[in-house]
This record gives sequence, C-alpha cells and structure tokens, in this order.
Amino acid sequence: MIEQLKETLQNNFQREVILEVNEQDSPISIRLDAGDLLPVCRLLHEDQAWYFDLLNCVTGLDNGPEEGTMEVIYNLTSIPHERSLMIKVTLDRQSPKVATLSGIWKTANWLERETYDLLGIIFENHPDLRRILLPADWKGYPLRKDYAHQEKYHGIKVEY
Repeated sequence: MIEQLKETLQNNFQREVILEVNEQDSPISIRLDAGDLLPVCRLLHEDQAWYFDLLNCVTGLDNGPEEGTMEVIYNLTSIPHERSLMIKVTLDRQSPKVATLSGIWKTANWLERETYDLLGIIFENHPDLRRILLPADWKGYPLRKDYAHQEKYHGIKVEY
C-alpha cells in the first residue's frame, strides 16, 4: 500500500511529500509537512483508487516545552477498500496551526474543536473553532504538559 501511495502522491505533487513512513504503527503511518496536509487529504478522499471516506479520529499530542513541538494525528479509513492510514503532522509549539479538514470530512468539525479545546492547536479556516468541552472563559489548555491547574473557577474551588 505504501509504495502505491507514494507513487500516487508523487504523480499529483511532482515531489516527495511523505517525510516519514512507519510500518510498525497500526495502522501504518505517514508524516507530512503541515502545509501538505490539506491537499494530500483532499486527494485521498476524492481519488476513487483511495477513497478514504471516514475520518475516525483527530488526536493532539504535546511533546513538551523542551521539545518545542506538538503533533496532530489523523486516523483515516476507506470502508470500500478496507484499509486504514494514520497521518501525522508536527507543529511548532509556540504557534501550533494547521489547516482544518472540516471541508473534507464533516466529523473533523467536532474532533478539531476537542483538540483545540484541550491543547490550543489552531485549525485554520475552521467554521466554528471554539471550546466544546470546557467553558468559553476557561484559562489554558489542560492537556499541555506545562498546564497550570486553576485553583478556582468563578469563585468555586476546583479540585484535582
């Protein structure tokens, strides 16, 4: 599958867009530059030879202040072709931004909002990027490794 995918992407982008392949991951993962994510995903959804019709999950990962990066991981499934693929992108932790995929898969709308809410990753051009799990005025992003827990919220003690 990976060799066919590389060939398809090479033919459509006229350059190598896959930065890394990990066949030990389940499903197999590829790493892309964040700038290539939207066009690659659009191709993987629209090309009938691939037709990844389902975005299962969007996961954010904070590699910590020392590393200075964050990651967004996308799990895709092609139901008709019975195959899955994981796509990973690495972002700068100081300004974690990546294009929204909500124009391709409707499920991205809520999945990206969860990732934004808990990690502060900005999904550019998202139609409704706002908190979904925490109150709108919550301070910080709880899944960041340097998150400072609030002691009080609107005068109510917050226990951990």
